[in-house]
Amino acid sequence: MSSSLCDTIWLSEKRKNLLLLLMEGTRSIEQIKTSLNVTSKSMMPQIKILKKQGMILQKEDTYMLSEIGKVIVGNMLPLLNTIEVIEENKEYWASRDTNVIPHEQFMRLGELGECMVIEPDLNHLFDLPREFTENLIKSKSIMSLLSYYHPLYPSLYSKLAKSGAEIELVITKAVFERLKNDSRDDLEILLNSENTVFKVCEKSMPLPTLAVTERFMYLCLFDKQGKYDHRKVMSFDASALRWGRELFIHYKERSQEVAEI
Repeated sequence: MSSSLCDTIWLSEKRKNLLLLLMEGTRSIEQIKTSLNVTSKSMMPQIKILKKQGMILQKEDTYMLSEIGKVIVGNMLPLLNTIEVIEENKEYWASRDTNVIPHEQFMRLGELGECMVIEPDLNHLFDLPREFTENLIKSKSIMSLLSYYHPLYPSLYSKLAKSGAEIELVITKAVFERLKNDSRDDLEILLNSENTVFKVCEKSMPLPTLAVTERFMYLCLFDKQGKYDHRKVMSFDASALRWGRELFIHYKERSQEVAEI
């Protein structure tokens, strides 16, 4: 039976798409035709097969998932989402050091949703990506992890703190020392800001950059050789924001709050 169910789902794109559509709710045959861009002639045999397998039910002229169908499709979605995330940027994920992401969370990579890889512009290699800065300055709630010093970060985050944004910032001890020496004024603004939580991790963090706001999730990973190649992942999906917050909290819990220089 299980083999037959696998064949039913995976050997027909029409059946798979119909199951995913019905996961959103009951649909009439006209709605199915419009949503999937199919004809009744091509769809009815697939509906018959799914009804026979007990995966969908018919009530008058509408179709819906059965309880068995809901269980099966509910478990299909994480796999399909994961495949989509990896397939969109296969070379990137194959070349990353993903051990810095807790295993259970990495297994939910599909939650990143529709994400893009920001490629470095050789003419602006050491600038912060426009997609990042433009969305960050519009954000009101910011969680950010920084394990390397970038000369543009201090002024950017101090301006956000002065604007009233709620900021949680986790940095390494090495970055903290660099801020004290090179950007003391900006550091004092952050430490004196009532809306900023400032934490330092004594140990080195194997994650170059992570930022999560109410608008986007932004992640940078080293490659498998431990090198930084300026490529970042960015997503605006709600599931990606939840995923990013979870990763931030994982590292925040390993850090100590700092209140003064």
